[in-house]
Amino acid sequence: MIRTMTSRAAPRPRLVAAAALATVLLLGGCASTAINKNFSNVQELTQTRLGAQVKWLNSEEARKQAQSDVDATLAKPLSADDAVRLSLAYSPALQAALFEGAANSAAATQFARLPNPVFTFERLVRREGGETDLDIGRALSVSVFDLLLLPARLRTADFQQQQLQLRLASDVVQTATTARQNWVRAVAAQQSVQYFEQVKVAADASAELARRMESVGNFSKLQRAREQAFAADAVTQLARARQAARSAREALARSLGLNESQAQQLKLPDRLPDLPKAPKDEAVVAQQALDQRLDIRQARAGLEFTARNLGLSRVTSFVNGFEVAGVRNSETGEPVQKGYELELPLPIFDFGDAIRARSQATYMATLNRTAQLAVDASSQVRDSYGTYRTGYDVAKHYLEEVVPLRKRIAEENQLRYNGMLIGVFELLADAREQITSVSQAINAQRDFWLADAALQASLIGTPMTPLALQAEPAAASSGGGGGH
Repeated sequence: MIRTMTSRAAPRPRLVAAAALATVLLLGGCASTAINKNFSNVQELTQTRLGAQVKWLNSEEARKQAQSDVDATLAKPLSADDAVRLSLAYSPALQAALFEGAANSAAATQFARLPNPVFTFERLVRREGGETDLDIGRALSVSVFDLLLLPARLRTADFQQQQLQLRLASDVVQTATTARQNWVRAVAAQQSVQYFEQVKVAADASAELARRMESVGNFSKLQRAREQAFAADAVTQLARARQAARSAREALARSLGLNESQAQQLKLPDRLPDLPKAPKDEAVVAQQALDQRLDIRQARAGLEFTARNLGLSRVTSFVNGFEVAGVRNSETGEPVQKGYELELPLPIFDFGDAIRARSQATYMATLNRTAQLAVDASSQVRDSYGTYRTGYDVAKHYLEEVVPLRKRIAEENQLRYNGMLIGVFELLADAREQITSVSQAINAQRDFWLADAALQASLIGTPMTPLALQAEPAAASSGGGGGH
């Protein structure tokens, strides 16, 4: 018996089987193409919006080149753009995301393919009255229902590939943003250490002077104790600042994927970048968010895909299987039998109403989730911009108002000290206040650049938790001021 199962959509089994086989062969080489296309699209997007190119280390040559690039970059002080570039080209965490994306892309490609044809062979021997009859059966079957649903499967696979691209792009943006923010924290912490060291120098000088003056009877024990307490506080604050700088540096090294040797080579600039001359315009920022956000694009694509599936579910809820087979039976000494057979499930117990209700509810849930996402995205951008603008105004106020005023006060007190109108302790206390203002100005600059990175991520579609801008206490209270 020769039995051939072919497509239900065509009256000629051989032509349908050949078409199905051709389709399978056509789809056979698409996996690597889809993977490379996804990566190319992500690479183009990140180059346009981040100004840095993500690299995929999928060969030994690429890994060696990445190692060489890292060594060359670490030979000089690392800039914020360099940190982003290294994180996108070398971070093992991002490389893992790229390979996971490739695996998921291959799975999506596999989903779009038809199941392989199944060949069945049977050999039956019948002996009767000294005679032997031989029956041979051969069957080549192809899934009919899957062939009919092939266009829908292709659309689903294409949607999955789009979603993979957007998720991978979001991972890349997250990696770049984390690297930039960690760079800002590391540079600001290092810069703060320098000023806490100056606070300690001033505190030590004040404590030593108080000790000498107390020894000659010109200072009370209480006044000396106040200066010593301030010096003791300065020691602990400097230790904390140094530990904070080490922790920030290690966080940066982790985000860049640097090993111990490379982390030791890491050099940072002495100070944070200057503030931009003017902040970003809020209207422009809001428009960019609507045009660029990846999560909104992903949600819209998901809504469109769900709407298409709703129409398909209305059909498949009634008919979920159909088989057409061409039949050829051959038996020893008997004429060949030819014909066909049909197999169709009857909707007696399941009329598909539950499937249709589920599809309708899924579509409405997706519709409302998309609407909520648009609301959330708009709110997140406004919140991020508010933090960004406040950070800019505060940092600018420190740099243009507070620090210049402290400098002017220090100059005037120096003149008064030279004229013997104030004592050395008043001069030291004023120096401590000036150093404290500079330290707070550094923190204000740090908060602005952190908010700037978070705003950029929110515009692309990877919202970061807005920073809480709070008033910071002074680096160290001028404990001796009250005793002079």
